[in-house]
Amino acid sequence: MESELFRTGFENRKAVLGAAHVEKSWNNADAFNKPIQELVTEYCWGAIWGRAGLPHATRSMLNIAMLAVMGKQHELKAHVQGARRNGVTVEEIQEILMQVAIYGGVPAALEAFRTASEALKDFKE
Repeated sequence: MESELFRTGFENRKAVLGAAHVEKSWNNADAFNKPIQELVTEYCWGAIWGRAGLPHATRSMLNIAMLAVMGKQHELKAHVQGARRNGVTVEEIQEILMQVAIYGGVPAALEAFRTASEALKDFKE
């Protein structure tokens, strides 16, 4: 039985990452990785993204910076596109990655710029 937090998380996840992306991830989950999909949906997208303290655009900007510094390019691409869905401008994404260069390192920022460029080219609203 799905919790209210899970339902909220699933809706937030679809709103930010796109319904097709989320439904594909969910439908491709198997017995091994279904538990992590459930955890991420309920806690990341329900408990955290469901909080009223920050707008989704701000959460997207924070995620871009953190993922860029950690070098998590696959997730970064999804969150750059999600940021655009949340109203974050291309210029704001560029500024976030410039900030990453100074506080997280130029190599991380260069790689993040490459990933963000690809994400922006592939972005469909």
